[in-house]
Amino acid sequence: MTRPHVAPDSPGAVLALIRSGAAVSRSDVARVIGISASTAAGRVQALLDHGYLREAGDGASQGGRRPRRLALRTDSGAVAAADLGSHHATLALFDIGGQILAEHQRPVRVADGPAAVLAWVHDEVVRMAAELAVPLRGITVGVPGPVDARSGRVVSPSRMPGWNGTDVRAVLAELTDLPVLVDNDANLMALGEYCADPADHLVFVKAGTGIGCGVIASGRLHRGAVGAAGDISHLAVHGFEEVVCSCGRNGCLDAVASGAALVRDLAAAGVPVEDTAAVVELARDADPTTTRMLREAGRSTGEVLATIVNFFNPDVLVIGGQFSRADAFVASIRSALYERCLPMATEHLRINTTGTGRLAGVIGAGRLMTEHLLDPERVNAAVERG
Repeated sequence: MTRPHVAPDSPGAVLALIRSGAAVSRSDVARVIGISASTAAGRVQALLDHGYLREAGDGASQGGRRPRRLALRTDSGAVAAADLGSHHATLALFDIGGQILAEHQRPVRVADGPAAVLAWVHDEVVRMAAELAVPLRGITVGVPGPVDARSGRVVSPSRMPGWNGTDVRAVLAELTDLPVLVDNDANLMALGEYCADPADHLVFVKAGTGIGCGVIASGRLHRGAVGAAGDISHLAVHGFEEVVCSCGRNGCLDAVASGAALVRDLAAAGVPVEDTAAVVELARDADPTTTRMLREAGRSTGEVLATIVNFFNPDVLVIGGQFSRADAFVASIRSALYERCLPMATEHLRINTTGTGRLAGVIGAGRLMTEHLLDPERVNAAVERG
């Protein structure tokens, strides 16, 4: 759907210009947009009056009076972010400028269902905001399953029993009148990594209990037509045709190389482990069976990613999730990529482990809500309402 045109001299467009750093004063706004000084001053004053901007001291003189520098006002409230996993959740609050105000990780059972889990998320972020005495402006929830980008509904998640078809926004709307956004956790992790290390074309691989992928294309989160972009978990891996996946097909990457798959295979090999974190710790203790399985899982993941890298040609591929801490897994991905990709695709490719760690998802979730609240159309509507 085509977005309505936003006039370049509207308050929302002026705010976007200042947030980007392309303008830091009223005179900059007038010069960059090509409008009169009085019009620029009027737009800036509207943004000051409505709490979007603040004056941040004097700028450098260009021969006359020193201009007043303008900056985004970041003390007008906090956005909440929740990154849900199968057995834990990371929760965080950010100011409007993206600075983290508070964060913690708590155990949670996503299998308890959407009503219980989302009520808990709501209560936790409200409590965090009350402790900091800041008003909440919005809540973003990341879930470990596919999300329809059009409706916000969770679609056929493999490890979220009872969540299929859940409209997360509607459930939370029963508890709050704040804006609510929902997205796949790997998408939010990709956005979080992009915030920390911007690259025009980025692929983020979440390798933990499940395997997911998020894509940044031309500096923007790419969801595809309905939100399925980046879902590599059900791509087939050659040589594992006998392994049955929860989706009903055979040989899917998730059924072969995920943390859940290795927990299953290690138990069958007489090495019982409770979860993905325990798999990583066994490998760090040099358990040979675990290390071999992680190496094979990395190889399978790398073979799938090679197709992605050849097709998409990213600047950087980031490996996140629990398995990013497993050297055998990461090394095998690297080896498979350099072996199977075109030299042109890997010549300048950076293959990194996550720099944001377990906060990647909440950083991306906070950014998503901030962009929503400061969207030029939304800002213009707020200014018009007075």
